[in-house]
Amino acid sequence: MSKVFRALLNYFIKGLLIVVPLGAAFFLVFWIISRIDNALNLSSEFWVDSQGKPLYIPGLGILTVIVALLIAGILVTNVITDPIKAWFNRWINRLPLFKFLYSSIKDLTEAFVGEEKKFNEPVIVEINEFGLKKIGFLVQKDLSKLDLPGDVAVYFPYSYSFAGQVVIVSASKVKPVDKNAADMMKFVISGGVSGLE
Repeated sequence: MSKVFRALLNYFIKGLLIVVPLGAAFFLVFWIISRIDNALNLSSEFWVDSQGKPLYIPGLGILTVIVALLIAGILVTNVITDPIKAWFNRWINRLPLFKFLYSSIKDLTEAFVGEEKKFNEPVIVEINEFGLKKIGFLVQKDLSKLDLPGDVAVYFPYSYSFAGQVVIVSASKVKPVDKNAADMMKFVISGGVSGLE
C-alpha cells in the first residue's frame, strides 16, 4: 500500500510541477488581456442589442490597441518628420510631471524592445571582500559626466519582481558574462532556478 501511495504522490507532485506554472502563466496572460479588453472596449458605447442594452463585443478592446499601435508605427515611420518630433518633444518638456512620466516609461520601454536595448550586457559584480557576487546588466560605461571616471552603472534586477536598482561600482569589479542577456535576466528573475542551459 505504501508503494502505491508513494507512486501516486510522486505522480501528483510531477503533475503539480507541470500544471501550476502553466496554469499560472495562462491565467496571467488571460487576466492582462481581459483587463485591457474591458478597459478599452468601446462596443457598449456604440452598439446596443434588440432590447436596447449595451452590446459587449469580446476582443474589440485588444483589436483597438493593436490597430492604434500599427497606425502610430506607420505614422512615426513614414509621415512624422524630425521637425514634428522636435516640436512634440518641446511641447512635452513644458509639462514637468507629464515629461517625467513620459520619458521614464519611454526609456523603460526602449530598454526592452527598442532598437538600442539597454539590458544586453550581463555582468557579474564582486560586491565585497568576502567574494559575494551579484548578476546585473551594464547600463552606463562612462560616468565622467557625474565626475566618476573609472566607474560604471550596473542595473541589478530583483528576483520574482519587475523592479531593480542601479548601482555605481568601480569598473574593475565588473566582469562580463559570455551568456545570452535574455537567459541571464531569466536566471535572475527566477531566483536562479532557470535560464542557464
